[in-house]
Amino acid sequence: MTSIGAPVFEARGASRTFTEHGGGAPVHAVRGVSATIHPGEFVVVAGPSGSGKTTFLHLLAAVDAPSAGEILIEGQPVSALSRNAKAEIRLQRIGLLFSEHNLSPALTAAENVDLPLALRGLSARERRERVHSALARLGVAHLARRFPDALSTGEQQRVAMARAVAGHPAALIGDEPTAHLDSEAGAALLDLVQALVSERRMAAVVASHDPAVIARADRVIRLRDGAVVED
Repeated sequence: MTSIGAPVFEARGASRTFTEHGGGAPVHAVRGVSATIHPGEFVVVAGPSGSGKTTFLHLLAAVDAPSAGEILIEGQPVSALSRNAKAEIRLQRIGLLFSEHNLSPALTAAENVDLPLALRGLSARERRERVHSALARLGVAHLARRFPDALSTGEQQRVAMARAVAGHPAALIGDEPTAHLDSEAGAALLDLVQALVSERRMAAVVASHDPAVIARADRVIRLRDGAVVED
């Protein structure tokens, strides 16, 4: 798909270095990565285990901060933001989806989807409409009152996806979101990601080494040892 509009994410020479516990040589997880991601792009960040995919996603989502360089979210430098401001950007503008669904076991499927909407201060009526719409879009509206432990792995991931997109984010960031799904469930999830990218001009950035996921991408950013080797 052709991207249009100002970038959702910009990485400008972003690096992230960790110091091993107890000292020792520094670990360069991400090395001088520069990339621009626009609305309407489905981007897969590919590479072998340890290539820096997850760290790069954490930088884009302002979950972590670069040791050098800069990350911009919708033109705003993340380094200039307070911890609370970063959390607010994630809440308002970014949907997060991981291989581990991270659903609260104490909440029903509907309540899990509703929680970030409630934190945003949306009205009860709008929240009900968005929760139902998101669960229905994922084909799990009939499971709204069930708790996560009563759901299959695929159903849990669909509920997590509903939670990620119910707030109509500017971007979806997914870290190996199909890792624990069978091929049919994984394909269905990717179908929805592509549909939302097209319909809402949402940016989607997904880390994966799965050829089936990579084949769906509009664009692939390949990392090796923390550096971009192909874009």
